[in-house]
Amino acid sequence: MPHFTNHFSALGMQIFGTCALVLFSHAVQAEACKAMIASGNPEYTPYLWRDPGNEGKLIGANADFIQLLAKEIGIPIEVKYVGPWSRVQEEAKSGRIDLIAGAFFTQPRLEYMDYFYPAFRGTRSVIWTNPVKNFPYKEWSDLRGRRGLTVINNSFGDEFDRYAKKSLEVATVPSLEQALKMLTLSRADYVIYEEAPGLAYAAKLNITGLVTAPIAISSENLYLTMSHKSACNTGEIRGRIAKAVFKLNKDNVMNQLVETNIQRWRKQE
Repeated sequence: MPHFTNHFSALGMQIFGTCALVLFSHAVQAEACKAMIASGNPEYTPYLWRDPGNEGKLIGANADFIQLLAKEIGIPIEVKYVGPWSRVQEEAKSGRIDLIAGAFFTQPRLEYMDYFYPAFRGTRSVIWTNPVKNFPYKEWSDLRGRRGLTVINNSFGDEFDRYAKKSLEVATVPSLEQALKMLTLSRADYVIYEEAPGLAYAAKLNITGLVTAPIAISSENLYLTMSHKSACNTGEIRGRIAKAVFKLNKDNVMNQLVETNIQRWRKQE
């Protein structure tokens, strides 16, 4: 009998030690997450753009959404400019930023970041053409044999991305500004980009006459994501963020934030 007593006593101590270690680990992780850094596509008005008064900061509807989220979870979040969209994704891969404030879903991105559901915004991506070289667009196959442009590392949904890689000639450039200027110079037949940001940038650059196809290339959702390598990527923190995203989405806050930031952008012009 003493043998069994000693055995269960040792087992109990082992379980207690394991539980204590887990609790300590969670406490250390929670302590490590005192603040977070978010970033996103800086050429994404009215969702995100660089603050003219502080070019190291991003402002816009998505940045405002992040600040509402920060209040909900009780952790301050700085929305920083870290470079173009391609650089933002590299920073998330390395864990140098914690969150991306607006990304489409693609399977490759699951390798380095987690998605929070539901999506906080829906978007439309369209074909932009120069009226001098305009052509009718009804379906993806209409783009075959034509020179396309988009921004580096942009995605328009898994299905279209696969089709474009296999069947289309789509070059990439570092910025939307460069893509639109090349289109006006007839150095491309079309540009693929989201409708609202494209319209905002064309207005800013005083580019008029560009034509957008009425039929969308794709309609995608924007998600908040978190780097796998973020010190804040714990079950407890992810749960708080998911709950906050759900609440803000239910409250439909993005509609008002987008309207407010469209006016904000126009006043800067």
